[in-house]
Amino acid sequence: MLKKRVAQLLDAMPDDFEAALIQTEVSRFYFLDFDAADAGTLLLLPEKLVYLIDLRYIEAAEREIDNAEVVLEKDTFKQLGELLEKAGVKHLYLENRIPVSLYEKTREKLPQCSLNISGRLSEEIEALRSVKDESEIERMRRAQQITDACFAHILPKIQPGVREVDMMLEMERFMRSSGAEKVAFDTIFIGGANTSLPHGQPGEYRLQKGDFVTMDFGAKYRGYCSDMTRTVALGEPGEEKRKIYDLVLNAHYVGLKAVYSGQKGSAVDKAAREVIEQAGYGPYFGHGLGHAVGIEIHEAPRFSPKCGSVIRSGMMMTVEPGCYLPGRFGCRIEDTVLVKEDGCESLAASPKELLVL
Repeated sequence: MLKKRVAQLLDAMPDDFEAALIQTEVSRFYFLDFDAADAGTLLLLPEKLVYLIDLRYIEAAEREIDNAEVVLEKDTFKQLGELLEKAGVKHLYLENRIPVSLYEKTREKLPQCSLNISGRLSEEIEALRSVKDESEIERMRRAQQITDACFAHILPKIQPGVREVDMMLEMERFMRSSGAEKVAFDTIFIGGANTSLPHGQPGEYRLQKGDFVTMDFGAKYRGYCSDMTRTVALGEPGEEKRKIYDLVLNAHYVGLKAVYSGQKGSAVDKAAREVIEQAGYGPYFGHGLGHAVGIEIHEAPRFSPKCGSVIRSGMMMTVEPGCYLPGRFGCRIEDTVLVKEDGCESLAASPKELLVL
């Protein structure tokens, strides 16, 4: 799979391609399946990959990486200069996601090369990453299984008087102890009026009967993320909350039906958004319907009114409509789905009908 990714990237680059430096953590991981945090530099040449990595990770890299030449990093740019000179490289592609300071240093240290930071390299890498292969899909399924198990674990603990922050910590502890290498993003566990904040931060609030409780969370498993949101009621929520919940759930299902290969991201967003707008709550759904997920929790493309990108089979996307009444309460329901030719498959197994605890 890793060699195929490299071959696909080489095929996508212009005919006059000579070499590229892959300097972002996410891209290095994608091509090597090796996590060394912010360490290392990957040199892509037409005939091989060379990975420069320092002493902290050299032993693990030599043991785990089988699709690149692993070189002990001593003087990065001196070593790169020698490799580029030996290969006769004069034109070098860079990712346009690197810091300006790294670009300036690369230009200073490799004056023999003209640098291309047009965005072409990053765009091609992101296009490859947007369609998941079987190994990526399986990792995301496992991440979602941990997420579903966490939801089942936390439900009995949601009681009047518990603090948001304590529930958040328990969810993160459970996911880590269940096989997640880390959480996919900062866990959201909020209740009461705080649920009107789409990305509210768990704090000192103690849950009360009648509250909506929103949980937005995910696990990271072998480098890949899950993402799910569920809203539940602590005790009987009342007629208005039930109305909003049913509205958001209906929008969620309509959104799911609009997901299939060849569909535009804006069209998927429109399908779900119209459900909420036609009910008179359009102003209270202020974010996009969803986004791609993978190594990063937010990837391209997106489901939003402005996204003209076409989704394709193999993409992993979220469908997450919401409705937020300022200062009162809010509701969001989210699944990560696998795009298929004629529809989509939700990875989540957790129930979506309103749970009254």
